Amino acid sequence: MLTAWKKEEELDFLNEVSCVPLQQGLRHLQKAFTNFFDGRAKYPNFKKKHQGGSAEFTKSAFKYRDGQIYLAKCLEPLDIRWSRQLPKGCKPSSVTVRLHPSGRWHISVRFDDPTIKPLPVTNKAVGIDLGVTSLIATSNGDKVTNPKQFKKHHRRLRLAQKRLARK
Repeated sequence: MLTAWKKEEELDFLNEVSCVPLQQGLRHLQKAFTNFFDGRAKYPNFKKKHQGGSAEFTKSAFKYRDGQIYLAKCLEPLDIRWSRQLPKGCKPSSVTVRLHPSGRWHISVRFDDPTIKPLPVTNKAVGIDLGVTSLIATSNGDKVTNPKQFKKHHRRLRLAQKRLARK
């Protein structure tokens, strides 16, 4: 259906972007309706315009060269300020570009890291109980005391509530 939509005159803007994010959007919609009809989720809603949007690019829709990402149908690489570098020898498998409500663009890069080894299999198990007197009590008998943060910040909280009540 996407190919037919691209040929329609009023939907001509669909040709300006790569087909991969459009296909991903349709896959997400299919999954949302499948979850709805199976009773696992509510009826899918449109995303609100002011919350920004996102586009997911799979491996065929972007190139990763020399630490730069080139999206499909874009001539220039993305101007990225990296929070951390990708590990050596890792190739991205998908890139998600998202517009946050603050107006800033963020990207998420998904990749498989071959240096990560799985944890060894063990037969030991520990039960954890969250309580009031102690924060955590384990089945081994260990107890973690509850940090009393309320007493520490009580005066500041009282003043903030008083200021709020006056407004």
